[in-house]
Amino acid sequence: MSLKKALRKRLLAERNACSIDMLEQWSQSIAGHLQSHSWFQAATVIYAYRSFRQELTLDPLFVSAGLDKTWAFPRCEGKEMVWHQWGQSNPEFDVSRFGIEEPFPDWPIASLPDLILVPTVACDRYGYRLGYGGGFYDRMLERLDSGKTKTIGILPECLLQQELPIDPWDQPLDGICTENGFVKLLKKKTEA
Repeated sequence: MSLKKALRKRLLAERNACSIDMLEQWSQSIAGHLQSHSWFQAATVIYAYRSFRQELTLDPLFVSAGLDKTWAFPRCEGKEMVWHQWGQSNPEFDVSRFGIEEPFPDWPIASLPDLILVPTVACDRYGYRLGYGGGFYDRMLERLDSGKTKTIGILPECLLQQELPIDPWDQPLDGICTENGFVKLLKKKTEA
């Protein structure tokens, strides 16, 4: 088993050991931190996610700050994500083969984002994330205009790592938000 796979397995077990009540409290705290952040306040189009397997939920944001934002969610097509705009005309989600809530194919395609709220298994203090291993977010983030779109990883503080193993295709995030607020990122790593 690779180092990343072993680490992912251990950290997912740690997250799964957290109570639902605790995850909901942390999600509420994160929603407050995000709403007060300048990147969130300035964003018009936000790419988000539907929580899955005890990921922290962004639902409090959709209720409290949803009216003045355009929200988009991903639908997997092959090895890529297609982002669709969510709204009152299409409030219910489809369920993917992975059990993840996702847009129906006929929802409008979303505009390019100002902000992406990225689900994570873990992040490190350099802004690198550990996902589920499919590479969907890394492929998308590689194509972004980093000057126009900000990215924030969402996770519980207990899953913040000092340093994660990285591969050449891993894309760092611009910020990380936990229930305790935004994490000050260390200077980006350079490859040896």
